[in-house]
Amino acid sequence: MTYCVAMRLACGMIFVSDSRTNAGVDHISTFKKLHVFHRGDDRTLIMQSAGNLATTQSVINLLQHRAQDATTQNLYTVCSLYDAAVLVGQTLKEVIARDGADFTATFILGGQIRGEGMRLFHIYAEGNFIEATVDTPYFQIGESKYGKPIIDRIVSHDTGLEQAVQCALISMDSTLNSNLSVGLPLDVMIYHSDSFDDSRQYAITAQHDYFSEIRTLWGSCLRSVFDKLPPLRLE
Repeated sequence: MTYCVAMRLACGMIFVSDSRTNAGVDHISTFKKLHVFHRGDDRTLIMQSAGNLATTQSVINLLQHRAQDATTQNLYTVCSLYDAAVLVGQTLKEVIARDGADFTATFILGGQIRGEGMRLFHIYAEGNFIEATVDTPYFQIGESKYGKPIIDRIVSHDTGLEQAVQCALISMDSTLNSNLSVGLPLDVMIYHSDSFDDSRQYAITAQHDYFSEIRTLWGSCLRSVFDKLPPLRLE
């Protein structure tokens, strides 16, 4: 299993993914699920994947390979993020049809191509997709239920990037605590609007001081608030 969350906010975008995959309790591995397609000051595209690993890896490999061929439409030649989402959806359908794979693979695709604003898409195994809006500024794929409540309470379109990253990390911590199939290390990408900068990529391991600090603080604060609830009154 996996957990990925992405947010498209007024000032930028953030992407956080875990890296654990498992085929039973005795076969746990680590694979990167956040991939960046960047070209100069023209485009920065970020993809996250969840579901069947063989399918998602095949899709990523095909997209990367075809991106080197200037004679075919690829993620470096499409004119819009919408066209990029169509391309990813088509590639996903191609892999599923070729391999007879199951329909558990999903992707998040976001970023910016010069000439348009930031956009964020959730791409389904059927190849269709939906786009994030001002009212719905984030997407999750994979094991999303444990980390959703904190995001719903905190994040809006106008949330700042720093607070959004903190919220995403707490969301990830809630999922790590509740599901052993989601695990460290985490991949984090922060993108500022109109920057076309792919440099703010971070790897968070169990030894990461800041992540350890906020995990501990969040847990202790939750316990403290719970202890301050008023006495039970049901009648």
